[in-house]
Amino acid sequence: MAFGELFEEFIELVKLEDNEEKAKKMEQFFAKLNSTKIDRFNWADEVFEGIHVKRNPNNLALRWVDLDTGEEKKWTYEEFAKWGNRLVSYLRDHGIEKGGYVHVMMPLLPEVWVTHYAFVKGGFVGVPTANILKERDLEYRFKVCKPDAVIADEESAKIVDNALKEEPKVKLVIGDRSGWESMDDIDGSSNCEGANTMADDPIFCFFTSGTTGLPKGVLHTATSYPVGHLITACIINCKPGDVHNNLSAPGWAKFAWSSFFAPFIVGATVLGIHFSRFNAERYLEAVDGYGVNTFCAPPTAWRMFMLVDLKKFEFDSLRDVVSAGEPLNPEIFERWKEHTGTEIRDFYGQTESTAMIGNPPWFKGGRIIPGSFGRPTFMYDITLVDDDGREITEPGEVGHIVVRLSRWRPIGLFVRYLGREREDAFVGDYYYTGDKAYFDEKGYWWFVGRADDVIKTSDYRVGPFEVESALLEHPAVAEAAVVGSPDPIRWQIVKAFVVLKPGYEPSRELALDLFRHCKRILAKFKIPRIIEFVDSLPKTISGKIRRVELRALEEERKKRGERGEHEYFYNEFPELKSE
Repeated sequence: MAFGELFEEFIELVKLEDNEEKAKKMEQFFAKLNSTKIDRFNWADEVFEGIHVKRNPNNLALRWVDLDTGEEKKWTYEEFAKWGNRLVSYLRDHGIEKGGYVHVMMPLLPEVWVTHYAFVKGGFVGVPTANILKERDLEYRFKVCKPDAVIADEESAKIVDNALKEEPKVKLVIGDRSGWESMDDIDGSSNCEGANTMADDPIFCFFTSGTTGLPKGVLHTATSYPVGHLITACIINCKPGDVHNNLSAPGWAKFAWSSFFAPFIVGATVLGIHFSRFNAERYLEAVDGYGVNTFCAPPTAWRMFMLVDLKKFEFDSLRDVVSAGEPLNPEIFERWKEHTGTEIRDFYGQTESTAMIGNPPWFKGGRIIPGSFGRPTFMYDITLVDDDGREITEPGEVGHIVVRLSRWRPIGLFVRYLGREREDAFVGDYYYTGDKAYFDEKGYWWFVGRADDVIKTSDYRVGPFEVESALLEHPAVAEAAVVGSPDPIRWQIVKAFVVLKPGYEPSRELALDLFRHCKRILAKFKIPRIIEFVDSLPKTISGKIRRVELRALEEERKKRGERGEHEYFYNEFPELKSE
């Protein structure tokens, strides 16, 4: 049996009514998938073209709209595949071979989708990069994954040129820039064969922050994302012909999850909504006006949607809504349901995986417990272990979320890290996610927080090391410790505790200078939003900073509404807004 037939079977299953019969059939399907050996697979060849282009070439694959200008573009499945094939052919004609690193950096333009398609079809290793990153971020990525090709918009191309130490074989720009070829001029063949990708051949490398050191490259294969996201499509509940929208910026794994693989696996239409500045009301107008059936957004966005008058929208087409990235507040679930009649289904996964825990579509209509992020999905053998590595069996006991590998290795799990290994990721027969949770008597799981010092802010992961290193480059800073400070909209914001060198005193002027220093060299989401000058930092006997102690102190102070004597907030500096 051709492996593509498994996708055909899944597409038929996802059409079923969202009830217990569907749950049982999905469980059986994933039990079969989990034991299936895959030798070689090219998703673009066998699924996108082999199923969707072959059977429904004129169905709409991508509809892209610009909220700022009103511009709109469309591609059918056949048109999109031809566009992708032209890009693959062009890259091959210019010396980019299977396994070559292709870096992509741009805002939410249609070209983001076609580059992802080219990664899969051509067997290139795509390195998506958020366009909010800075030169130093790129320098590190280029060092870990030496670029054979770079594709960028005009603004990002400037940053790329400054970061490059050596010219790649190909530089493609959306627009026009000296030394770059225009994406409009690619002249490759619209018919080309897909790469002969083995199951473990890499096709994506996403960079994600850790507790120590610079970001890690998370390597995914020709199967881990293309096949692994069958479970994500199951959770989101995209059906053939649906209009699906995912509020996510390109450059991060979540875009590949929900803006690319989940909808394209089933033959849905992806609605891409571009904007220069997020406006919750205008975004919901687009979701309503374009007849979105399935909608995915992070909790940060859901919290902003709560500030909008929801009664002005009809949402006649909306059937399934999901949230991922950080815990969703129960009050948001209740208010959204009250005004729209749909239930936000929270789910959980990582850059390193696909959907691991969640509220599946058959939980709608009374089985969702607001605040819980559901139950383990059928692709993963999820359990909890205590600090000594013993499995937890008692409800209510907090433990480390791990993937048990002794029974089967989930297809959706990444293969390894690049650049910087996380030595505590694989221990014995477990993959440690770095997150903590507990389950209750009914088997529902409840998120507790990170087991390490990684900060979750507005759906981004920020490692303290990067921010602390930037602060230490300032001549006034002797020591710095960075933690997450509780925030009602963004879950956490980045806070820096700073010890000054002799001769420097805490002041508004120095805080402003530090904010400006960080703004120059750090990506926007990594910039500290609070700086507090302190005399010393808590440390272990061996001299390691106890961020856990600072985090607990910060949480307690926020509960009491207290402010430090030398604590400064980014949003209280009008000078920063005007720069």
